[in-house]
Amino acid sequence: MSTPHKIVVIGGGYAGALAANHLRMRSDVHITLVNPRPQFVDRIRLHQYVAGTGEATADYGTLLGEGVELVVDSAARIDTGARQVRLESGRALDYDYVIYAVGSTGAIPASVPGVAEFAYDLAEWESAQRLRAGLAEVPSDASVTVVGGGLTGIETAAELAEQGRRVTLVCGQALAPTFSASSRRYIASWLSRHGVEVLEGVAVSEVRQGGVVLTDGAVRPSGLTVWATGFGVPQLAVASGLRTDELGRLLTDETLTSIDDDRIVAAGDAAAPSGRALRMSCYAAGPLGARAADTVLSRIAGTEPELINVRFTGACVSIGRHAGIRQFARKDDTPVNFFIGGRPGAAIKEATCKLAMGRIRREARKPGSYVYVKGAPRSVEPALV
Repeated sequence: MSTPHKIVVIGGGYAGALAANHLRMRSDVHITLVNPRPQFVDRIRLHQYVAGTGEATADYGTLLGEGVELVVDSAARIDTGARQVRLESGRALDYDYVIYAVGSTGAIPASVPGVAEFAYDLAEWESAQRLRAGLAEVPSDASVTVVGGGLTGIETAAELAEQGRRVTLVCGQALAPTFSASSRRYIASWLSRHGVEVLEGVAVSEVRQGGVVLTDGAVRPSGLTVWATGFGVPQLAVASGLRTDELGRLLTDETLTSIDDDRIVAAGDAAAPSGRALRMSCYAAGPLGARAADTVLSRIAGTEPELINVRFTGACVSIGRHAGIRQFARKDDTPVNFFIGGRPGAAIKEATCKLAMGRIRREARKPGSYVYVKGAPRSVEPALV
């Protein structure tokens, strides 16, 4: 009997969990999923968890297919010479292939004093727990400042406003900059009707205990400050001596294979194909997870892996529990002047959230069943360093 191919998937988010299930298309593989938490974090619902309007975790027992071994630990380093993933606990996992799906983290800028000390972020489960606890400690009429005019900031501000909080949303440049002008007007109108003060063209230059300082010099009281601007990535690739982009995402070719080691394949937010990463999103995580798994399966079979071919169709944002927007976009992810808003938009967003989890569960039941909207392979000039 042949020895099973050992595949270690690092990271159990949308990309990693789907990749682990997809790998089960072959019976001669041993799949180990390494994740720092014993439960799956449904990150696109963290704003609901923070506001107390929903849950954001799931049992891996309901998500992973038979034969996927879950190891609750953190990867400290990938030893490419020994072909081992070394864990924080001291344990080492042998591998034939690694799927690098470590995801993303919050981005706390060192250039803005006070963020690390006095602000809360909600990019990860632990930080969302701290934020929820922090909200419980401040009076219900205390001012809340949400920093960041992107989708995370909008969803958080809207959820808190519906709970009766006094919210200011500081956008930096513009509200919802990746959406069309008509969508932005809709969001701005909803926020205004629900008492959210939206500040565009100004950013936060300092966070203090009990207040924020804006770049125009204004000092504003803030009983609690939420930092929702951008994402970072874990530095595992850097620690492992693998080449990365400036943010720390693993540099790969268009098959998602590391440019340094063809036994390491990346997926999700921490992948930088040709030095030009796709939008960090749940939307891209699933297709990239499936594509990464297919690349590994191709290499085991001795066939040529396909190039990534994810086609974007737009994005969704919830605006409280009863409104939302489905923004449509061109295949290059630039928005068109068409969206579905209001309750229909909210229904589409909710269906999209459920679909993300449902597809992982379906892949657990039937490996290879995952489908996504495909386009042509990207035309990119490699920007590898």
